[in-house]
Amino acid sequence: MNAPTFASAPANPSMQTSRAARTRLVLAAAVGNALEFYDFIVYAFFALTIGKLFFPVDDPVGQLLLAVASFGVGFFTRPIGGLLIGMYADRAGRKKAMLLTLGLMALGTAMIAVAPTYAQAGIAAPIILVIARLIQGFSAGGEVGASTTLLLEQAPANRRGFYASWQFSSQGLSALAGALTGVALTATLTTAQLESWGWRVPFFIGTAIVPVGWWLRRTMEEAPPQNVAAAPKAPKIPLVTVLREHGRAVLNGLGLTIGGTSAHFIIVFYLSIYGVKTLGLPSWTSMLSGCVSGAILFIVAPIGGYLSDRIGRNKLAQTTRILLMLAIWPAFALLNKSPNATTLLAVVTVLSIVHSLNVGPTGAMLGELFPRSVRATGAAIVYSIGVAIFGGFAQFFVTSLIVITKSVMAPAWYVIGCGVLSVIAVACMRERSQEMLD
Repeated sequence: MNAPTFASAPANPSMQTSRAARTRLVLAAAVGNALEFYDFIVYAFFALTIGKLFFPVDDPVGQLLLAVASFGVGFFTRPIGGLLIGMYADRAGRKKAMLLTLGLMALGTAMIAVAPTYAQAGIAAPIILVIARLIQGFSAGGEVGASTTLLLEQAPANRRGFYASWQFSSQGLSALAGALTGVALTATLTTAQLESWGWRVPFFIGTAIVPVGWWLRRTMEEAPPQNVAAAPKAPKIPLVTVLREHGRAVLNGLGLTIGGTSAHFIIVFYLSIYGVKTLGLPSWTSMLSGCVSGAILFIVAPIGGYLSDRIGRNKLAQTTRILLMLAIWPAFALLNKSPNATTLLAVVTVLSIVHSLNVGPTGAMLGELFPRSVRATGAAIVYSIGVAIFGGFAQFFVTSLIVITKSVMAPAWYVIGCGVLSVIAVACMRERSQEMLD
């Protein structure tokens, strides 16, 4: 039987409103994710300064490792946040959950902005920093599940991929903004000014964005299902239902997330570090590389979402994943053969375009795996676990592989291995782009 088309399908009530209202919906859903990745970039940019100010270790390398570790602890609370906030979104509504995640993210960012240094507060300083990162990780874990499902459910039936793609597009814009903020501060302030107060500026900027995001989310409308009477209510414990009745969907979602996350962290973040640390390129190439990949993700991810609505999500996801797997090894080989800034930027550009097309349909695919009653819980669990393990520990895995194999091509093999899991997962998923969501 052929899948139904949307030629005469009625639009959701919320989509019968003005273009301004639809734009507000997208902005409201994307703002929390944008704040998360903005903080991600600026924290990484000032890791050396933070390590020096918050960790009383004489060895500079030890300070950096502790700073990176304090950043990484946020990944441990992502699955917990995904679970608890996801269940809250299914039972209380997406809008309430999104307000909660934005408030928690704001709290964590503000704590970092005003945190006393070790010289001012002693051991309390790194403790405050770690608590702030734990709060941010908890918030980020629940953010994607709640906001992506809202975009998916409120979108016109034939534009779900495009609407959900803005969740990931916002990551690119915030990465670009974070990199540019770091470059601007480094270029205009002295080392003493950066260590005294300059490193706090990006976090104050992030906190200042929150009132706008709060207003957008507070005033947006969350339209109910078209048939309220027939809409299933969320179970008392959505997690039990997800694991008991949708185990296959969880495995498929994890496979999909693993492939995208591993590629994202290698292309967007690790390649620039690889160029500087392994290939000996100048440090300015690192920030420029981050700006290029962020800008491409912002522009191209919605194109991927749009195409998935037209040609099918599975076809686009499989094609671009295989292309990325075929390109990643030659890309690293070319970098090692011609280690210069031009090669690095060319490689980042090509890989980022393919990767951005691939993640375009991901948000819709994750949400379409689960029914409305447990959608936020299911999407949040698979995304937060996949990102926490295969994203948060990506650099650890890759560095370990380089040490074990003695090969600088290890990052490529990591992306290829994770990509195989993603290809298998998508092959097991039903194409939903031309079906009604619920």
